[in-house]
Amino acid sequence: MTNEIIELASMQVLRTEPSVFRSIGLGVLALCAPIFAVLYWIMIPTGTWLWVVNAQIVTMLACAAALIGAHRAYVRVGPTGFSARGVLGHVRTVGAPTVASVILVDLYRSDALDTRPQLFVVGHRGELLLRMRGQFWTQEALDIVADELGAPVVRVAEPLTLLDLNRWKPGLVPWFERRHVARQSAQS
Repeated sequence: MTNEIIELASMQVLRTEPSVFRSIGLGVLALCAPIFAVLYWIMIPTGTWLWVVNAQIVTMLACAAALIGAHRAYVRVGPTGFSARGVLGHVRTVGAPTVASVILVDLYRSDALDTRPQLFVVGHRGELLLRMRGQFWTQEALDIVADELGAPVVRVAEPLTLLDLNRWKPGLVPWFERRHVARQSAQS
């Protein structure tokens, strides 16, 4: 990867959907509250409840770090390229000449009939440069990225399953989703 100089002044900054934080927070609370309640109920009579307090503090700090990382995630996009900051803080900057195409597709959610929009920015060698999932980004944000980069946009008319996407463009599916795809194809 070469160092690219991208003008940041004319870029639009896109942030994740605000409802994501509420959903994540409620999910963590729904998972952790019963677990820690049972652990306290078991450990207080034995006098070893300080271990539970420490585990709860570590768990809450990890969850808070994940929420802060999700809040700080962004995509800056303009005619010169894009810069994306992930949840873990890694920033990736890509110039517009590196982008070969933008793919917009609706993917079926696992074991459901409803779909979520997905955006894939693909390089000239077929490598995935950016993926934006509809559960985190608005349709408007996906459209802005597709329009701003100036690359050819492929809009897939029919919704796809993850298995269909993997058969069509295997490089777009990350390793942790390929395992799920392999299980789906074995069941077919």
